[in-house]
Amino acid sequence: MLATDFMITNHRSEIAKAPTGIPGLDEITHGGLPAGRPTLLAGGPGSGKTLLGVSFLVEGAQRFNEPGVLLTFEEKVDELATDVRSLGYDLHKLCEEKKLLIDYVHVDRAEIEETGEYDLEGLFVRLEHAIKEIGAKRVMLDTIETLFGGLKDTGILRAELRRLFRWLRDRGMTAIITAERGENQFTRQGLEEYVTDAVISLDHRVEDQISTRRIRIVKYRGSTHGTNEYPFLIGRDGINVLPVTSLLLEHDAPAERISTGLPALDGMLGGKGFYRASTVLLTGTAGTGKTTLSAHFVDAACARGEKCLYFLFEESPQQMMRNMASAGIHLKRWVDKGLLTFHAERPNKHGLENHLLEMHHAVETVDPDVVVVDPITNLMTVGSNADVRSMLTRLIDFLKTRGVTAMFASLTSSTQVAETTEALISSLMDSWVLVAADTEGNRRSRKLYVLKSRGMQHSDEVRHFMFTSHGIELLPSEDKTEGAVTVAGRTGKAGRSPARARKGK
Repeated sequence: MLATDFMITNHRSEIAKAPTGIPGLDEITHGGLPAGRPTLLAGGPGSGKTLLGVSFLVEGAQRFNEPGVLLTFEEKVDELATDVRSLGYDLHKLCEEKKLLIDYVHVDRAEIEETGEYDLEGLFVRLEHAIKEIGAKRVMLDTIETLFGGLKDTGILRAELRRLFRWLRDRGMTAIITAERGENQFTRQGLEEYVTDAVISLDHRVEDQISTRRIRIVKYRGSTHGTNEYPFLIGRDGINVLPVTSLLLEHDAPAERISTGLPALDGMLGGKGFYRASTVLLTGTAGTGKTTLSAHFVDAACARGEKCLYFLFEESPQQMMRNMASAGIHLKRWVDKGLLTFHAERPNKHGLENHLLEMHHAVETVDPDVVVVDPITNLMTVGSNADVRSMLTRLIDFLKTRGVTAMFASLTSSTQVAETTEALISSLMDSWVLVAADTEGNRRSRKLYVLKSRGMQHSDEVRHFMFTSHGIELLPSEDKTEGAVTVAGRTGKAGRSPARARKGK
């Protein structure tokens, strides 16, 4: 093997790679597919094989100046172009620009007979001509079974597959060959995975009436790679793979503080508010003001000129803006200025993985400074507590690596103890604010307190609050000093020495 076939990274030798341009796939393959070598893409019907292969060719032609050849044995050119147009791919235009060449090869399986020597010389001639015509660097064959539909001799089959893959290697083609998934093996013949350099498995499963697509790198000669199953989404912008298990605790911890949107609540947090890029949990029963507190937080962020992304899972943006306007919080002005973006979906529209992918995509598109998820408890209707915690862990890591300050609202029932019910997710949060409503006589009394806020002084006091025409108003402190911090029965003014005020843990 030539020395040029290798690249040196962190003192390790790995084969050269061709980036796919597909978000997330290059991360789990640690750089892309093996350059100048074939990759087998196996999966069942509807798993996304053809779309992933076409994405590989289109991204190569548009972003990496690597023209591609697509030999399709099942779909005609116009049919394929129509199928991928919804992803924003214009195959006819790329063909006119000589960046892509698509050749439909009709193969009638009934005409394939095992008489004499069977070989792929005709295919090689056709491929050679197409590659030279546009100077192709990438090749896709879709799907390989069509060529061997009538063959039963596995010896001939395996020999011809070896010839095909060797032919592609000798010409330095980075190739994707798609294949149908077998019953108890990766492909129908169970042979292709033994004669190719990389094998990727695609899966489309339905659990509890919710579909999920997943991808796994089964084999990758000469390179390290992610070995887990990763969810992927086929959306309006193409394919997105979420490398959910590759995230590490390597995010920064800024010392900057940002306002909660309520000066009195800022006073309970050392007078400065939350840390930037931290995570905040708001919990309480229905009607206690969680959404209004979130709206104050977003309103203050937009007023600072920051971009905000608000995920809604139980009401429409129009309804939310109308309701907040009645409390004096006018969010529509920030939407009109492009500082606030709403993303509203029903929880049962997707599985948790797809919700996570959609949220990742929205964050990458909007690039916000602040994100609000309201409420996270609605997600528990499409997954177990453990699944929701796993999803939130991945989302929080993703947001922290981007320096996003995130607020999560969580609904508790009147019969539950908030500190207990949120135990599964509270450890993921840097700050935790609880709101509650009690009946005192013939009136409802609302209360707020900071259960924890890591790395800062914060008040132990329970503060009453009320809804007004200008939003939430915290009533004056019942302690003698405003913004008091209570420690083991003693009271000290926020910001005083550590002996008089505690650090949040």
